[in-house]
Amino acid sequence: MPQLRTDRLSFLEALGQSVANVSPTLTPAIAVAVVVATAGAASWLVYLLATIALVVVGYNVGKLAGKISAAGSFFIYISRGLSPAAGMLAGWAMLAAYVFTAMALTAATALFVQSLITAVGITTIVPTWILYLGISVLVYLFAVRDIRFSSRLSLGLEVISVAIIALVCFLSWKAHGFALDVKQNQLAGSSFGTIAQSIVFGIFSFVGFESAATLGKETRNPKTVIPRAVILAPILAGVVFIVTTYLIVQGFNDDTAKLGASAGPLAEIVPGKNAVLTILVYIGAMVSCFACALASINSFSRILFSLGRYQFVHKTMGNIHRKHQTPHFAVAIGVILNFIVCAAFWNHSFTDLLGWYGTIASFGFIIVYLLCSIASPALLRKTGEATPMVYAMGVLGCILMALSLVGSVYPVPPAPYLYLPYGFAAYMLVGVIWFLIVKRREPQILLSIEQDLEGVLVGAK
Repeated sequence: MPQLRTDRLSFLEALGQSVANVSPTLTPAIAVAVVVATAGAASWLVYLLATIALVVVGYNVGKLAGKISAAGSFFIYISRGLSPAAGMLAGWAMLAAYVFTAMALTAATALFVQSLITAVGITTIVPTWILYLGISVLVYLFAVRDIRFSSRLSLGLEVISVAIIALVCFLSWKAHGFALDVKQNQLAGSSFGTIAQSIVFGIFSFVGFESAATLGKETRNPKTVIPRAVILAPILAGVVFIVTTYLIVQGFNDDTAKLGASAGPLAEIVPGKNAVLTILVYIGAMVSCFACALASINSFSRILFSLGRYQFVHKTMGNIHRKHQTPHFAVAIGVILNFIVCAAFWNHSFTDLLGWYGTIASFGFIIVYLLCSIASPALLRKTGEATPMVYAMGVLGCILMALSLVGSVYPVPPAPYLYLPYGFAAYMLVGVIWFLIVKRREPQILLSIEQDLEGVLVGAK
């Protein structure tokens, strides 16, 4: 049976997968408006808290990645650290997390494509469903190619887009005399409730930082490379998010209501409304969002591939393209879902879809991050390598992720965000039912996971 191509990716290419999946340009380009609409002048603090939380999670994920190299990553980590049942549900949650991230970023890519078309003076409005179809097709064509090509492309696009964002923010800060913003320093008009409500979407800005772990089978020296990548990615992204959020709020002269309603914050703070710079902003945001959608489908396909190899889903999902050595059936499923769900809501604004799909994705990531924080000390305890630091970081990760989940439902958010946690809970219930069916019909599947057919536990004592 064909296998994924091993020893293919370097540290930089694995880091590129994580950085692209984070899409550091998305937050300053548009996602910051969603956070500012709730957190106001405290938005930079939301990103600081989210950075701390996800560096803790990255530490726990890194410990697991240092023991297990697997395409299924979190599904395998949690299966080995806790139980196959917990691992299956983690894989189920992660499928939703990655595919809804792809959907959110497809909507964002379409937004910036349309903005770019308008900025260059073309008045024709491209039908939304055509934009979604074109983006989905391109994602498929790149994702089914060699993973090294996808990783390098994604990293290159992100470097270009971040450079453009940095230039705009620098010019905006220069226009304010390089002064600090008193209102933001004092968190004017903010409260614990508004910060708590914003944390979930703040975490969404980072999700995907762990996606290098899904390339454990395809990376050289994964026991060292993957842990480094999943720690460094949230640190780099956090610095970008905190600084750019602070400068963008200042660029709007602390008018958080106006910023919260903006569909293109960066374009609005371009000094002198420079047309060329505005076009560059749209190009940078567009390619960054596309790179993130591509990286999300890559990660989704590796999780689905691993579930297919264990026959938790249909075994064809575990098939490999003979030439490119990529899970092409799993890629196709992800891309088809991405297009259908985006196109089904064609009459809603791009920013609405970004907020809805991003929030749904966050629930999946937070649940898996929580389980990883439990699984990390549990697995290391089995191998005799648990230390007080491992236990402390596991407990801290659990607390931070649990607080994030609580913040998503209390204080009660407005509709439709009010209903999203319950919709995700219903999705997880379907996963539980499917797991029970599989367990009853084919109990040998759980045995195969326990025997570690796809994930390799190294250094066990």
